[in-house]
Amino acid sequence: MLEVSVDNVPSQRAWAESMGGIEFPLLSDFHPKGAVAKAYGVYNEDRGNARRSVFLIDETGVIRDSEVFPQGMIPNATEVLKKLAAM
Repeated sequence: MLEVSVDNVPSQRAWAESMGGIEFPLLSDFHPKGAVAKAYGVYNEDRGNARRSVFLIDETGVIRDSEVFPQGMIPNATEVLKKLAAM
């Protein structure tokens, strides 16, 4: 599992520390701004950020599940982990 955000590395580091540490890699999609989010169709040009979304990708690179969440909604980590386990 890994997390990709359009935030810069210092912001990601501060977020991870505020959570008490993160056990998976955090990747920055900051420069060029949102290139990965654009490739997955979740970049919001008007706001300059990515819509909150989850993509479950198998070891061969195939997207097995994806979900884009309304603004302000946070994915349920337990449900995401269940989906991962089922893969």
